[in-house]
Amino acid sequence: MTRYYHHPEGFTLESGRSLDALTIAYHTYGTLAPDGSNVVWVCHALTANSDVADWWPHTVESGCFLDPAKWFVVCANILGSHYGTTGPLSTNPATGQPYYTDFPPVSMRDMARAHRLLARHLGIGRIHALVGSSVGGFQALEWIAAEPDRFDKLILIATDAVATPWTIAINESQRMAIRADATYGEPRPDAGMAGMAAARAIGLLTYRGAGGYNTTQDDPPMTVPHCAHRACSYQRYQGEKLCRRYNVYSYMSILDSFDTHDIGRDRGGIDAALASIKADTIVVGISTDIVFPPGDMRSLAARIPGARYAQIDSPFGHDGFLVEHDQLNRLLTPFINS
Repeated sequence: MTRYYHHPEGFTLESGRSLDALTIAYHTYGTLAPDGSNVVWVCHALTANSDVADWWPHTVESGCFLDPAKWFVVCANILGSHYGTTGPLSTNPATGQPYYTDFPPVSMRDMARAHRLLARHLGIGRIHALVGSSVGGFQALEWIAAEPDRFDKLILIATDAVATPWTIAINESQRMAIRADATYGEPRPDAGMAGMAAARAIGLLTYRGAGGYNTTQDDPPMTVPHCAHRACSYQRYQGEKLCRRYNVYSYMSILDSFDTHDIGRDRGGIDAALASIKADTIVVGISTDIVFPPGDMRSLAARIPGARYAQIDSPFGHDGFLVEHDQLNRLLTPFINS
């Protein structure tokens, strides 16, 4: 069940702009231990929500690494999202209308600060494990860099300490597709849908990669040449699927937030920020990930004191962390329980 925290004060963003009202949507699973020692905080990725059990199958289950019988699992929906936390479709108190394109820029550091507000509201102090995959890893790194003494363990999956030129270029390609839709910018929640569908199709190419497509979207034998390729219908379907559950203004907001990520900003550089991490850390790469390639993940692990590197073998690229739950559980259950 989605719960909501309505912060009683304004929230000043890293940009200097402020949100006069802040609501944070969140989910919890399991029961908080009397001594508060069993908290596991999950930071979600780009267009996911706070319901981890919904978007990350076979993780919040008995015997899995987020076992709710053992852990009190918390996940907060991120700033700018479509799923209940303050974002572009929220009411702008200054106008009485949704923000749309007037929603202020949000950084990954702002998202981490919002998590800290929710933790305080929930009475959570020390956190046993902080988990972040993809953009969730960005938030996790921002949070642990700000409070290195708060966490016992850190789990980073398919992520990085900074938005690289490669990932920014992926995001800009998606923004270009959205801006090419003449309806983008119109003050209505269903604006820019064709652009967002195209953007999603671009993103999926990088999330799945050649192996993912060639494994799942191969055509049956053709008797005559035709254009009804499975890969074409898959791209259209995935774009339309996102449009049924998301809005373009939140999508643009989070793409822009992605590009702000740099845990070294105002902390003496990336190496210094990573060196400050005190938690027992595991960094998990995916063999075919082209968004955050294994070499980059190994480099990330090498710069965190005492961190170990592990790798999932998957043909599904960056999305492997959503698919290869058996491998993840084998890696992470003993780590989080130790």
